[in-house]
Amino acid sequence: IGTTTPNASAQLDVTSTNSGFLPPRMTYAQRNAIVNPAAGLIVYCTDCNGGAGEMNYFNGSTWMNMTVGIASNTVTDLPSVTIGAQVWTTQNLNVSSYRDGTPLPKVEDGATWESLTTGAYCYYNNDSATYAAVYGKLYNWYAVNDPRGLAPIGWHVSTDAEWTTLKISLGANPGAQLKATSGWEWCDIGNGTNGNGTDSSRFAGFPGGFRYYDGYDDFLNFNVSGHWWSSTEYGTQDAWTYLLHCYNFDVVREHYCKKLGLSVRCVRD
Repeated sequence: IGTTTPNASAQLDVTSTNSGFLPPRMTYAQRNAIVNPAAGLIVYCTDCNGGAGEMNYFNGSTWMNMTVGIASNTVTDLPSVTIGAQVWTTQNLNVSSYRDGTPLPKVEDGATWESLTTGAYCYYNNDSATYAAVYGKLYNWYAVNDPRGLAPIGWHVSTDAEWTTLKISLGANPGAQLKATSGWEWCDIGNGTNGNGTDSSRFAGFPGGFRYYDGYDDFLNFNVSGHWWSSTEYGTQDAWTYLLHCYNFDVVREHYCKKLGLSVRCVRD
């Protein structure tokens, strides 16, 4: 196009001195809705890179930022809410690759999950169709702690200190303020009260349960409790976690084995 002597190595040679090549322009959501993208597919993502936009290409498994060669997974409309001085995501993390584009293994087999000392994810009951949209993925702590970064660019996995700050900033009945207004009905607290929260913080915490690590496909406490990793280690075997339970309105701090599969929330850098 624009030349009578195209380069012999090119299938398409576009030549101009006053115009450029304009690839398809689309939002992050539209890009992710492309069915079976081919390796090498190129688009311009209008709301990636913190809303500045960026050229993307598909490497066969992940959309990548063409300029700096990292995974393209940050958008300005990442669901979030300001609570006190912090900005928290309002959905559980649901990424399937590290920040540099390296795929994160999906591990469904219980015995394999138990043997891991590296990052992995799964869905509750290994059922993405039922659980992914609302509850996101369950990750072991090795994924949380991987130096390649589990959180999208501009975010980080919440720390133990940040969870503590969140709880303090909410004052009385912090769990009620963090719980969603539905999903917790399984518990009967008495006096006609169930376990649902007020969600006055807009954190939208749901009881997504967790995955155990005993070599079987044990998924526990769905509709009863929600469990979130912090990025803070507690010894060689455990890390700090935070729990919402349908029977009360507190935020409980516990340390659990790093092999468990728990939900993850992120805080803006």
